[in-house]
Amino acid sequence: MNALTITNFSKEYRGGAKAVDDLSLEVKEGDFFGLLGPNGAGKSTTIHSITGIVNPTGGSIKIFDKDVVGDYREARALVGLSPQEFNADMFATPVQILDWMGGYYGMPKEARKKRIEELLTKFNLQDHRKKSFRALSGGLKRRVILARAMMHSPRLLILDEPTAGVDVELRHELWQYLQELNEEGVTIILTSHYLEEIEKLCKTIAIISDGKVVKQGSKHDFYKDAGGLESAYLEIVKK
Repeated sequence: MNALTITNFSKEYRGGAKAVDDLSLEVKEGDFFGLLGPNGAGKSTTIHSITGIVNPTGGSIKIFDKDVVGDYREARALVGLSPQEFNADMFATPVQILDWMGGYYGMPKEARKKRIEELLTKFNLQDHRKKSFRALSGGLKRRVILARAMMHSPRLLILDEPTAGVDVELRHELWQYLQELNEEGVTIILTSHYLEEIEKLCKTIAIISDGKVVKQGSKHDFYKDAGGLESAYLEIVKK
């Protein structure tokens, strides 16, 4: 089964600006999928459409066969988003942030409490559970945002630049967390400007430019060409 099926998806904003044009993409269940592209390529618009933040102008997007428009509630419950921005209440604690997210998805109180403890332990946040979000380091904020995305145990996790601005040590810690999640059966879509991150984690890679997929294949397919992933990416970006 596909975790994500995008068919002839397009998004045109007011004024005629077309962010995505006839994009089709499939992500298999259990995959660790890398989505690459320069700024303005359409990555954010695609992610926002998958997660219901904006509606497609044309085509369809399905998450485990649930249409993101027609089956909005069911589809949204299947996906978790870890955005690049720290879009959390700066005065809330990690416990409060996770609890509010669980409540949003209708989790009962006892189930929320149990899940919060699991996530605080998994992401080494127990010692910071009562601190305000604004008092946390950048790396700890990243962990909270990722834990929040996992609060309702989504089958598909979308990570938008999850290690931007963190040091090398923390980046490797986050890589380990993500690999463990994928091994547990969570399908992951990763966008990153760190090519070594994509090469390290992802099994399948797609490069998009001007709202279209211009190259897609397994990680090993990219290795077959001279220069590998970096060469393929730079060739596309320079066009």
